[in-house]
Amino acid sequence: MAVADFSLKEPDRKRLIKDRLFRLAVSSGGVGVLAALVLIFVYLALMVLPLFKDAGITPDIANRAVNTSTPLAMGIDDYGEHAYLLYPEGNLDFVTLSEDSGDDTQTHALGDEYDLFYAAPSSSGWLAMASSEGDVKLVRPHLTSRMSSNGREFVPKLETYPLSEPVLQRAGVTLKQFAFALQDDVLIFAGAYSDDRIEVRWMEEGRWSSYLFSMPVPQLDQIFFTPNGKLLYLLSGSELIIANRESEKMTVREIVDLSLGESKHSVSNIDLLSGAHSLLVTHNDGLVSQWFDVVRNGQRHLTHIREFKLASELQFLLPDTYRKGFYSFYINGTVQSHYTTSEKLVIFNRTYKKVPQFAAMSGNEQYLLAYRDGRVSVAHLDNPFPEISLSSLWQKVWYESYPEPEFVWQTTSADNEFEAKFSLIPIAFGTLKAAAFAMLFAIPIAVLGAIYTAYFMTARMRRIVKPSIELMEALPTVIIGFLAGLWFAPLVERHLVSVLALLICLPLSTIVIGGVWHLLPSACTRKFANGWHAALLMPVILVLVTLIVYQGANLEAWFFEGDVRAYLANQGIDFDQRNALVVGFAMGFAVIPTIFTIAEDAIFSVPKHLSDGSLALGATAWQTLTHVVLLTASPGIFSAIMMGLGRAVGETMIVLMATGNTPIMDWNILEGMRTLSATIAVEMPESEVGSSHYRILFLAALLLLVFTFAVNSLAEWVRQRLRDRYRAL
Repeated sequence: MAVADFSLKEPDRKRLIKDRLFRLAVSSGGVGVLAALVLIFVYLALMVLPLFKDAGITPDIANRAVNTSTPLAMGIDDYGEHAYLLYPEGNLDFVTLSEDSGDDTQTHALGDEYDLFYAAPSSSGWLAMASSEGDVKLVRPHLTSRMSSNGREFVPKLETYPLSEPVLQRAGVTLKQFAFALQDDVLIFAGAYSDDRIEVRWMEEGRWSSYLFSMPVPQLDQIFFTPNGKLLYLLSGSELIIANRESEKMTVREIVDLSLGESKHSVSNIDLLSGAHSLLVTHNDGLVSQWFDVVRNGQRHLTHIREFKLASELQFLLPDTYRKGFYSFYINGTVQSHYTTSEKLVIFNRTYKKVPQFAAMSGNEQYLLAYRDGRVSVAHLDNPFPEISLSSLWQKVWYESYPEPEFVWQTTSADNEFEAKFSLIPIAFGTLKAAAFAMLFAIPIAVLGAIYTAYFMTARMRRIVKPSIELMEALPTVIIGFLAGLWFAPLVERHLVSVLALLICLPLSTIVIGGVWHLLPSACTRKFANGWHAALLMPVILVLVTLIVYQGANLEAWFFEGDVRAYLANQGIDFDQRNALVVGFAMGFAVIPTIFTIAEDAIFSVPKHLSDGSLALGATAWQTLTHVVLLTASPGIFSAIMMGLGRAVGETMIVLMATGNTPIMDWNILEGMRTLSATIAVEMPESEVGSSHYRILFLAALLLLVFTFAVNSLAEWVRQRLRDRYRAL
């Protein structure tokens, strides 16, 4: 009798070692995937957290003595190393801000002592001094540096604008205040005189024109232009007179009460916010309010937008150089920084022992120059993300020149003083809109197709259908997006009525054909084997599609007066060629294989004895399907839908190529949208590394990750609950 060399009761050491190695490899892979997800989450969070970090200010990084006269104007370069100071005596000094540099001041004499002074907005850089007789001097200091073999060298320059005549001179009266604007070779002056009259003079194409206001302004507290010289503001008490320059005259557009109807809010000063679209009004009780023009009924009106309740010890404001914020200085040396768009208090710091007499900011907003008692000091500003706050990301914001608060995503502009709009609501809405229409198209087709394929279809036909649908998943989404944008979208536009008709007629026709089939005599229906009904239905559907497309023009004439797009426009419904309808078809086509495969496997895997037992007890096939099979397979079907939803939310190339990428909030299926993933793909290459825009895109990626994680977690929780509930089956 042969003797076996092994025994099943003895441990197979080689197999045991292999099992343990593979178990270790699988466990390591699972832990590695989990660790990778955690690391991705941590990395995204680290990129996003600085957006909500408080800004900082480092005082007294440079300090030196200068002229004891309080300057009329100051400026500091982008390196925080050099500055200019303009004094009432008519001298302009270029100084190095380090005490170690010695006395290397460069002084430029601008002429005699002037009585009046006016500074254009910092974006212009022009300064003007004038005498009471109307003689004006225009200068613009440049704090420039150049690179040489010795490193960076400071080479300041003083630019002077040539004026051939005393432009503000009027016979028999003296000049009390003046303002000017210089932009695109248009020079305009406004002078307030001792007879309480205001004269405006401007030069275009080398020719001077003038206009004398007929209305007297006896109590003129402040006068200033917008940078383009189109609007002139005259502050008298708490009333602001707004004059508009039109052709050869100035017309008063409106008179606005800036006190908000309360005497305690009387006005002390007005500053132009960066870009000169907004006015910052400082009230005597410490309130600061923002105003800008809003178009209503075709007319512009200066409108109160928002306000900031500051302390009554407020001394003066300093607007940002190019962003929509401002710094406030208080009598005890405290400095605050507010950003108007986000309404965010960015800085609150006791920076100085005493409040400065004068302050200026560098062009890059990184250095703050302050003057007091014959000394200047430099503070370094670390304020990279003032425009970001939870309210600006998730709530409506009233942006400059907008008629009302809105959700807006607009991150770039050709203007450096552009007001960035970082509302995430439009692109989050677009993500949900695209996913909703895609799932609305994909779920019925995929789930019902999976039910029919797994439960009713013959095995022979199933071996053809299922691999074919699974093969659809291998099609790259960039190809689907390309076809959807360049072929399918124009096709839908040309045959819009036919497409809309097919959306209604195809489901109804399928039901009608099923009813007709049910009414046919059994002698006819028995000739066709069960499970091949889909093959019989396809020719009928193709004939119906051909008929509807062929009759599309007649349908358009009958129901839409011959032009469906004009009809929709008259109903207030906009139409874009690349819209949510196209995205729904294209992305639904991409999602169908995912849902179908998982759902079909779940239904097909229902134990055969359950359905056989139900049928043996007298239940019909349909009753068995609805009360046994679908209930048992419901965890898998739900997981399939959630997997499809996760893919639809994260899809990039299809929505990128098949939509207009317009961040609008409208459920109109005939308009486009912009999604989070498409925004990341489009804007990440052009965003400045480390900027607010750059980190906001990482926040969008973090939102997608969190949403996907939440959906998958919910799907797993529901799946487990359903599995526990129907385990007894």
